[in-house]
Amino acid sequence: MHILLISLPHINIEHLLEHGSYLVLFLLLFGCGLGLPLPEDIPLLLSGAFAAQGRMNLAIAAVCAWFGIVGGDIVLYHLGKKFGLEVRRLPLIGRHLSQKRIEKVHRLFEKYGVWVVAVGRLFAGIRGAMVVVAGTIRFTFWKFLLADGLAAVVSGGMFLLLGYWFGSNMHRLMDYVHQGKKWTLLVAVVAAIVGGIWIYLHQKNSDEETPAPAERPQPANLPESAAE
Repeated sequence: MHILLISLPHINIEHLLEHGSYLVLFLLLFGCGLGLPLPEDIPLLLSGAFAAQGRMNLAIAAVCAWFGIVGGDIVLYHLGKKFGLEVRRLPLIGRHLSQKRIEKVHRLFEKYGVWVVAVGRLFAGIRGAMVVVAGTIRFTFWKFLLADGLAAVVSGGMFLLLGYWFGSNMHRLMDYVHQGKKWTLLVAVVAAIVGGIWIYLHQKNSDEETPAPAERPQPANLPESAAE
């Protein structure tokens, strides 16, 4: 049974994961860290659902996912450290790194330090910029790795478990969907009947309240003397 069909141009992610399993999971998440136009949540959700169906092992998937996520971040960190803000000129990577976003993350680093790494990993909007800025400002690597790794456990684990729950409850969810369709149809029919009755009664009341047109007064008969 197909769980979800999500594709890059000409690439079906579910098909890749189903046939490449753990290696594909690692490569996809590694590529996401380097600008692959795919939210890393998608491979995680699919892998969790596959694990629920017995098509993948949840523990092995979690380990591969963690190494893929953190591995991509490590490469991006060192690219930022080597090229500075010029890293924006690199293919794929640069398209996700605007000057405004980098400056914003830079200010956050100055204010909160290592907490920017721990929290920034959880938000897709600043994830890449956080890693690049950490490299450009020469943020202590072991601190970066520790905070980023722990945050990857939280974010990656959350989506894996969510996918696992979805895969475990798929039949129940599909039953809810079918029941929802029946109730939606019933509500639509009742609403149509009630609406039709209301329109009929409203039109009937309007007709009853409309005053009859006034009769034009007839000219009075004048006496013959006045007519002469």
